[in-house]
This record gives sequence, structure tokens and C-alpha cells, in this order.
Amino acid sequence: MGDDRDSGPPVSDGRAPWERPISQIHRPTPDPVTPASPPEPDRETDSGRLRRLGKRSTTNSDAVSVAELMGRGTETRAPAARRPKTAAAHPDVDAPTEKIDPITAHTPPPIQAQPEAVGVPADERPALTRLAMSKVRRRKRVRNVTRGFVSIIAILAVALTGVVWGYLRSTDRGFAQVAALDPDSADVVDAAGQYGDETYLIVGTDTRAGASGEIGAGTVADAEGARSDTVMLVNIPADRSRVVAVSFPRDLDVERPECEGFDNDSNTYTGEMYPAADGDKLNATYALGGPKCLVKVIQRISGLKIGHFVGMDFAGFESMVDEVGGVEVCTPQPLVDYELGTVLPNVGEQRIDGRTALNYVRARNVESEGNGDYGRIKRQQRFLSSLLRSALSNNVLLDPGKLNGFVSAFTRDTFVENVKTQDLVTLGRSLQNVDAGAVTFLTLPTDGTNDWGNEIPVDSAIDALFTAIIDDLPLPGEERVEPTPAPEESAATAVPTLAVDPETVSVQVSNASDISGMAATASAELATYGFQILEVGNFVGTAAQTVVRYTPGQESEAATVASAIPGAVVEQAAGLDNVVEVILGADYPGYTAPPAALGTTVEVTEVDGSTAAPPLPENLAFTNAADDTCA
Repeated sequence: MGDDRDSGPPVSDGRAPWERPISQIHRPTPDPVTPASPPEPDRETDSGRLRRLGKRSTTNSDAVSVAELMGRGTETRAPAARRPKTAAAHPDVDAPTEKIDPITAHTPPPIQAQPEAVGVPADERPALTRLAMSKVRRRKRVRNVTRGFVSIIAILAVALTGVVWGYLRSTDRGFAQVAALDPDSADVVDAAGQYGDETYLIVGTDTRAGASGEIGAGTVADAEGARSDTVMLVNIPADRSRVVAVSFPRDLDVERPECEGFDNDSNTYTGEMYPAADGDKLNATYALGGPKCLVKVIQRISGLKIGHFVGMDFAGFESMVDEVGGVEVCTPQPLVDYELGTVLPNVGEQRIDGRTALNYVRARNVESEGNGDYGRIKRQQRFLSSLLRSALSNNVLLDPGKLNGFVSAFTRDTFVENVKTQDLVTLGRSLQNVDAGAVTFLTLPTDGTNDWGNEIPVDSAIDALFTAIIDDLPLPGEERVEPTPAPEESAATAVPTLAVDPETVSVQVSNASDISGMAATASAELATYGFQILEVGNFVGTAAQTVVRYTPGQESEAATVASAIPGAVVEQAAGLDNVVEVILGADYPGYTAPPAALGTTVEVTEVDGSTAAPPLPENLAFTNAADDTCA
């Protein structure tokens, strides 16, 4: 008998039997007498044929797979027994293998009789079989649906991630960039203590060019260039427990540093340098030297490290108010400005649109308010408080349409440095649990005007204000949950500890004595012993004695520093992070000594309450964002 492939009736489509579906393959009845002849020498072996069929493309739905040839069969056939592994590691390795005919090997084995179902009548057994098969099919459908659902969720997650990332990138490209920041300024007070804080300088300019002139802000002929009409410094501490915004009067008397000229029309610097000058107005400082010069002045006054700059003109302000659907304001009497005219003819609560809101925050010639600049600052603070409440009540942050419009308006009419959409979103999430009562607006303390009409700053009150902000001390009008104070310790406690290597200790030296230059001399001496000196300056506050301040976890470092200063005591303080601060009091002897040797025991005196921040002025003007009274 010839090769089994040639047996059976002829095939009309020209395909060999092993290339046709299983159902079409003719299986001849084996001859019980004459055994099958071995394959002819010039034909390929069965194992070679299996390898060739295994490499056949699976795109042809009629092709027979290798698994089917190995006995998987249809759903009515019993599974083929797994073949034991042989010593051959690869089918091409010569090894004694049993020859398999692909046609006869595919013949299904006899169907085995199912075991009797105990206690089940014979006429009910088919129904049970159908029920079991139905459950299997149902489980398969559930499994397939679940897999499909998970796949859809994964695809949507990837797609949405791409959409959000693309949206953030597109909004970032909408920001106009401008050079403004001075991160390495020597005017920053306790830079280590401000680690983790976010500080924004927000400036509203009064340019009459472009869209701002078209909305009635005036013309370039009225006021050429741009001034910082509104200056607000916003600080958010590292623990995100509150928000503090300090308003600076536009006519504040300041000392202007050397500044590079600024072209307000193109938001670029000209390269022309202007010398430092005294008696300049704050808004004129911006007009001359732009954002860079203004940041230097505000950083010198406040001591805060300004990490973000946002500038906005009139048109941008109007657009953002309209995007949130207007803002509720309240006035006890009609608001009339003798330059802008009647802004609010009616008294009481009312919702105003962007155009009216712009005049509401700009008006500074209101007879009933006395000092026009401070009256306007108070209105601006109350307006921003209402804007905050409105944004929260209208769910602007949760409404994609409103949020998109607000962000688009914000990016279209602002110029920034170090401000990205993702940063704002992250900051917003970190502040989501901050109540309106923990948002406080303050006004920089001044005392009258000089002969040039400049507001005279009260330096001691300003120092006290920003010390309270930097040290995260309570502020007037603030409503926030204060942390539970630590239990008071005894006035003086002897604490033994081990000395560390001075080169691992970062030190800040502050002078609280009346002797000028004391901190500079002491820091130079401490540096010779290996201490790492970060900052040198004056202490804002009072100190009863020479004290080394530290935060918990820096006990050994503080003791090592104290061992080098005769008579010094140690005290815990907040906001220093990993920096040790030396405060030189009136009892400082004027010299230092070598510190304790590494690893030796140092016994220092622990005190509490030897230093105090300066008291805040009693008449400090403030506005709490939760205050919605009409005043």
C-alpha cells in the first residue's frame, strides 16, 4: 500500500488532505490483514512534516494546527495524553523517536462511557449534563467579559493620561515667560527654615496697551508703560495649614537697588543699567526695572524666598472673573470714584461681572474711604476672599468646562516665571482641606506719607510681621486649627549628649546684642573649627542670653556648637530643619573656644522661652477670607 496521503477519493480543490479542515479529511478503515507500508525513502519524514505544518501561517482558517494533529481534536474528543520528555533537547537532534502517522494519530479514541451518577434517575442524567455544560459556558462568558472590561479600563487610563498630560503641556505653552526671580538673594532670612514653603509674588500691572486699553483702562497717552498697580505676596507654609497674603501699597517708599531697564511692551530687558536710589515709589520701581527689580525690593523688605512670579494686566483679570460666572460683593454705600465714575450704584450684596469687578478693585479716588490706596487694598482683599468662596461654591475646580475656561483665561493674559499648570494643580490638591478661615490677607504697616507722597514703612512692625510668617506664628484674624503645644519643660535642664564632627553641622549666626559686627566675627571663628556657616545676620526678636537653637533630632549638633561658645545654652525651636542657629545675646563674651572632641560626652543646659519673636503691631490691618459681612 502506498503513502496514506494518496489514499481516499480525489480532492477537487487541489489541496492535500493535511491542508484541509479536519472534518473534510477522509480516514480510510485500516486493513486488519495487510500492515501499512513504510514511507518511501524519497519522501519527507512524518516528523519533518509536523515541523513544516507547525510553521504554516495561522492566517488560513482552514489549516490544521499542530495541536490538532497532536490529538486535541474537537470538543467531543478526550484530551490526548501528554507525551513523556525524551533525552533529545531539540527535534533536530538525532534521537530514537517513535514515528507517528499524522492521519492515524489524529483519529479520535473511542468515547469513554461516563460513570453512573449515584442516585440520579437515568432519564434526568442528560439534563444534568446540559446544566453542567451551561454553567461552564456561562463561566467562560463571565471570564471573557471581565477580561474585556479590564482591557477597556486599561486603555482608557492610558488614553486619559495622555489627554491630561497633553492638556497640561498645552496650557504650559500658553504662559508668557519673563525673568523675575532671584533665588540666591542674600536678603532671604532663614532660608533653611523656609524649606518646603511656597511663596508667590502676584503683580497686577496698569498697562494701557493692547486689550487693556480696549476695555476702558485708559490710553497709552494717559500713562505710558506699566506700573505695579497691585502687589501681593502670598506665602503657604510647608505643612499647608494656612495661606497668608500681604498687600504692598503702590506708593510705598522703598530703596531701589541697581536694576536693568525693562521694556513693558515686549516683556524683555534692555541691557541698560540704572543705579540704586532712595525714596522711590514701589510701582515706579516696576516701571523702571520690571519684575526683576520688583522681586529684589520685595525680597529685601520681607526676607521671604520668592519662588514664583505671576504678572497680570487688566484684561486678564476681567476674563477670569467672567469665567467663574462673576463674583458676589457687598458695599454698605454706593461706590463712586471721581475718575471712574459710579462703580456700584446700589448698596448691599450683588453679583458683578468682570468689567465691573475691574473698576471695583481699581477705584482709589473714593471720598468716603479717606486714604485711597488703603481703601482700595481693603476692597481688593475682600474681593479675592469672595472670589475664593465663589470658586469653591461653584465647584470651579470640579467642573472641567469652568476650569478649562479659567485656566485658558489665566494663561492667555499672564506672564510668569517658575509657574506650571501641574504645579498649580498639585498645590491646589495640597490645599483642598484648608478652610477659608485659614486664609488671611494683611496690609504692610505704614505711618503716613512723606513730602513726595510716599507711604512711610514702619520697619519694626514689618520685621515682626514677616518673622511671624516665616516662623509660622499666629496672625491676627486667623482661624485655623493650632497644633497641640508640647508640654512645658523646666526652666533649665542638664542634658548630656555626644559631640559630633563640626564639619557635619550647618550653622546660622544671628546677632541679638547691641554690638555691631558681632555675628560676623563669631561666624569666622566657628568656621575655623570646621562648622559650616550658612548665614550671618541680625536676630529679629529678643534674646535673654546667648542661645543655640535647634529642631528635634539635632540635639548632638546643637550641643557640639554650644560647647564652642562659653556660657551658651540650647533651646528647641521651630522652622530650622537641619540648621543650628546661634543667637548672640548681651552676655556673649566676644570669643569662642575649640568644640568638644568627636564622640566625647557634652553636657549642655536646656532652656525654654529664652528667645521671643517681636510682637505684632496692634493696629495691623487684616481681612479673613471667611468674613462675608457687608462692611
